[in-house]
Amino acid sequence: MRAASGLRIAVLVLLSSLVRSEDWSRFRGPNGQGISTAGGFPVEFSRTKNLVWRTPVRSGKSSPVLTSKHVFLTGFESQTLYSQCFDRFTGKLLWERSVPLIHKEGVNRLNHPAAITPVTDGANVYVFFKDYGLLSYTASGKLRWRIPLGPFVNSQGLGAAPILAGGLLILQMDQMEGSHIAAYSASSGKLRWKVAREESESWGTPILYRRPGAALQIITVGGNQIGGHRAADGKRTFTFPQASPSMVASPLIDGDTVYAFGYGYQTDLPFSRLLERSDKNKDGILTPDEYGTVNVLPSAGQYIGNGDGTVNEEKWKLWNSHVRGPTGLVAIDLASAASTGKPRLLWRFDKGFDSVIPSPLLYQEVLYSVRNGGILTAFDARTGEVVKSGRIAGALGGYSASPVLAEGRLYFSSEEGKLAVVRPGRQWELIQLNDLQEEIFATPALSAGKIFIRTADALYCFGSP
Repeated sequence: MRAASGLRIAVLVLLSSLVRSEDWSRFRGPNGQGISTAGGFPVEFSRTKNLVWRTPVRSGKSSPVLTSKHVFLTGFESQTLYSQCFDRFTGKLLWERSVPLIHKEGVNRLNHPAAITPVTDGANVYVFFKDYGLLSYTASGKLRWRIPLGPFVNSQGLGAAPILAGGLLILQMDQMEGSHIAAYSASSGKLRWKVAREESESWGTPILYRRPGAALQIITVGGNQIGGHRAADGKRTFTFPQASPSMVASPLIDGDTVYAFGYGYQTDLPFSRLLERSDKNKDGILTPDEYGTVNVLPSAGQYIGNGDGTVNEEKWKLWNSHVRGPTGLVAIDLASAASTGKPRLLWRFDKGFDSVIPSPLLYQEVLYSVRNGGILTAFDARTGEVVKSGRIAGALGGYSASPVLAEGRLYFSSEEGKLAVVRPGRQWELIQLNDLQEEIFATPALSAGKIFIRTADALYCFGSP
C-alpha cells in the first residue's frame, strides 16, 4: 500500500510539474514566441469533437493566459471592465471583478476596451486596461493593488500587453506624446523605474533577451525603432532606427536575431489636391464633414496640433511625416550591438504586408506570416527569401489572432472562426480545417495537450481523449 501510495504521489508531482512547465502565462506563451513544447494536442475539434468544455464569456478580445489551475481573461460590458478567472479543468467561472471605465481612449475598430492580454506569475494575475490602469488579484480574486493610469493618446488604441521580468511588471506605453516604458513591483505595484521613449505609436508586446554573462534586456518595437532596455533599471541599451512607423506586431527572437514588421506610408499627395477634391466651402481647411473617403484625415485632425478635428496644410504635412517610412519584415542581429551599440540589419522584405495584423511565428529556420485573405507566406529565416506563399483553402477571411505551434503543427485562427491546422515546412500544407462558427480575434493558448480558444461568445477548451 505504501509503495502504491508513493507511486501515486510521484505521478501527481510529475503531472503537476508538467502542467507548470507548460503554463501559457503571457501573450503568445513563453517569451511571446507562440510555441508549446508539450504534446497530445488535437488536430480536429469542434463543438462535438474533442471538446473538453465550453463556457460563455463577456465581450472582449484579450487572449487567455493560464496557470496550473486557472484561466484568466478580461471583458467589457455596460461601461464596466471585468477581470475573470475560470477553472482550467471544468471551465467554471470562479470569480470576476470589475472596475468602471474612467477614460475612453479612441481606438481602431479592431481594438477593444478589453483587448490587452493579462499576465500571470502562476498564482496572481496582472491586468492592464488602457481606460483604467493596472490591477493585480490573487488566485482567489482578492485585490492586491491597483494603479489608475492615463489617459493615453494613441490613434489606434494601446495594444502592448504587460509582461513579467523577475519581480517586475513591465508596461510599454507608446503613444502620440509621452511615450515611455515603466516597471512596477509585482508584489506591491510601486513604480520602480520609468524611462521616456522617442518612439511614437506602436502595438507590439515586448520580449526578453539575455546574452551569456550580460544583463537581462527588454526588446521593444516602436515607431521607426527597435530598441532594448535593461530590465533592472530601464536604461536604453541599443536602438535600431530603420523600423517602420507603425509597428503592429510583436517581435520574435532566435538566439541573437530579432524579427519584426510594421507599416509605413509613402504618400506624396499634396494638400492642394485634397482641397480640390474635398473642400466644399473653399476656405482652405478640411472639416470632418469634408473628409470623404480619405481615411487618414480623421487621425490627422484628431491627433495632430490642437486636435480640433480640422486639417490644414501644416497638419497634413506633420501627419505625413509621422506615418512616412518603410513597410516590411526585418531581421536584425543583436550580437553586434553588444560591441558597437548598433544592431546590424540582416535582411528586409518589403512586399505584401499591407494587410497583416498577426505576429509572425518562427519554427526550424522558417518564418510564417499570415494576412487577410488567408494568405500564408513562409520565409527562409536566414535570408528573407520567400519559399512558399499561398492561400489557406477554406479560410480566406480576415486574420487578427497570431499563429501558435505545437507538436510540429501550426494553428491559424481567422476572424470568421475558421481554425486551420497546417504542417509547417518550406512546402507547408493544410492538414485540417476546423470551424467554430464564432468570430475569433484572440490568440489561442496551448498547454499540456489542451487548446484554449476565446471566441466572441465563449471560451473553449479542446483536448484529445
